[in-house]
Amino acid sequence: QVQFVESGGGLVQPGGSLRLSCSASGTIFRGNDMAWYRQVLGSQREVVARIDSVDNTYYRDSVRGRFRISRDNAKNTLYLQMNDLKPDDTAVYYCNFVYTLLDWGQGTQVTVSS
Repeated sequence: QVQFVESGGGLVQPGGSLRLSCSASGTIFRGNDMAWYRQVLGSQREVVARIDSVDNTYYRDSVRGRFRISRDNAKNTLYLQMNDLKPDDTAVYYCNFVYTLLDWGQGTQVTVSS
């Protein structure tokens, strides 16, 4: 059974940085398009950043230039470097595939507040 494990979240002041990590057992990242998603309580989950099998990347407008998605296929790990964080970035962050969603992990809480 596939299980995603997200980590690296926390409480940070506006303008601060965090680096999220996502690992998984029972599946292989290599060759798959992957994404970071986030969800605010009461709202739909949204795609934050996406990376394809040849490392092309996509970002939602509100994070472009501040966030960077990357992957290490050898470690089966996905990363999200988040810089210049804003209060609107506050959410639970998840990783998953893009085209075939598997069971969601627990996510990692990111709170941006002064």
